[in-house]
Amino acid sequence: MRIGIDIDNCISNFDDELLKEYLKHDKKLRNTGIINENPIYITIDMFDWSEEESDEFYHTNIQRIARNLKPLKSAKKVIDQLKQDGNEIYIISARDNGEYIHPLEMTKDWLEKYEIYYDKLILTGRHEKGEVCKENHIDIMIEDSSNHCEDIENYGVKCLQMTTRYNRQETRFERVKNWKEIYEKLVPLYRKEEKTEKINVILDTDTYNTWDDQFAVSYMMKSQDRFEIEAITIAPYHWDNSISIEEGLEKSYQEVLKIAKWLNFNVEGKIFKGATDYLENGYNETNEAVEKIIEIANKNEKTYIMAIGAITNVALAIKKAPDIVHKIEIVWLGGNSPICENNHEFNFRQDVQAVKEIFTSKVKLTIIPCKGVASNLKTSIFELEHYLKGKNELCDYLCTKFYNNEVLGVRTRRVIWDISVVAYLINKEWFEVKEISCPEISEDLSYHFYENDRKIYMAMYLDADKIYEDIFKKLK
Repeated sequence: MRIGIDIDNCISNFDDELLKEYLKHDKKLRNTGIINENPIYITIDMFDWSEEESDEFYHTNIQRIARNLKPLKSAKKVIDQLKQDGNEIYIISARDNGEYIHPLEMTKDWLEKYEIYYDKLILTGRHEKGEVCKENHIDIMIEDSSNHCEDIENYGVKCLQMTTRYNRQETRFERVKNWKEIYEKLVPLYRKEEKTEKINVILDTDTYNTWDDQFAVSYMMKSQDRFEIEAITIAPYHWDNSISIEEGLEKSYQEVLKIAKWLNFNVEGKIFKGATDYLENGYNETNEAVEKIIEIANKNEKTYIMAIGAITNVALAIKKAPDIVHKIEIVWLGGNSPICENNHEFNFRQDVQAVKEIFTSKVKLTIIPCKGVASNLKTSIFELEHYLKGKNELCDYLCTKFYNNEVLGVRTRRVIWDISVVAYLINKEWFEVKEISCPEISEDLSYHFYENDRKIYMAMYLDADKIYEDIFKKLK
């Protein structure tokens, strides 16, 4: 689960520190003390100060006060535990509101000082939190401001409101008083998600292309405890001096039907042929696969697209219906690891323009590179026959396809690349993934990395043993 957390009054003791400073200054100013125990804010009507006096003190001292804040009791401990439980921590604060000099550096320094963990830090203005929560796919937000809570929930994101001096009379939002309560509220939500929630998926596959798509299709169909399979869309592929793209689409279509029959998977209204050419060649037509991707994305709150071929169909869907980027998440097998010199890899180079369309969109994207990451899934016909041969008709067929591929011939050792994407959505703990700034694609198809606001995820490592243990168990 992705958890958003505000800083002031949620992680830090902002109100306590502010009140202490106001009391100290009041002694110097008039020494009349608190005249209103229940003000809207400490800075308004609590003391007999004029509005100008309050504003001047606040703006003159807020930078110093913010640096002197302390973490609330158990905040660090619970945040560490939430991360250990497998959640993502996004700290989202409205400190970019003109009150602070260099707010990002100041906030980073404070979080580092108190060793507060976060996966991502985002500073917004006063009225942008709801939009930011939606763009970053936040599942639940810890927030004190009622205005922010209302804005966030208007964007469909649930809030837990931290009770403070100024909001304790309000009851509209679900309340928490401390970090112990926050943890008690969150654990049932993500434990339930881990154990029972099925995710909506579309598999975009060039199934007849080689040998690995057949394994991926079978793996997905045998993992329906995890997946609500919405559709299988057929991606284009083309080898030089080989069959046409149209012929490849038909062969892939028939290949899915064959696997589905062996696994008793009902394919009615599930398989759709896609693009007959590439964006790279100026192709911009709609087709049944693109239409179905858009339809499913709009129907569901969230849909994951597992793309294991050229990413043409998915890029076209986003071009035709840009708003679906907020409702889909793409996991794509393509390109190579940053440690490699280039991306002269089949899925990538088939339609570089489609990759650029995905990179420049706002869609949530995880890339599993081929060389350097998925290449760890190398196995042999001897291992496959040991675990699968003779178990059933499908297993025998998979062993045959692995050993003798029509395009690349007979080999005893190969990489079953495409199962990586399915495995990632079955159990992300089998992968090491890093958030990075989305790279540019150079003319030689290498990545140019630079710091920017478009963030994506890239797998750096996978545990091949865990993945093969799972797929062998399911297939046989």
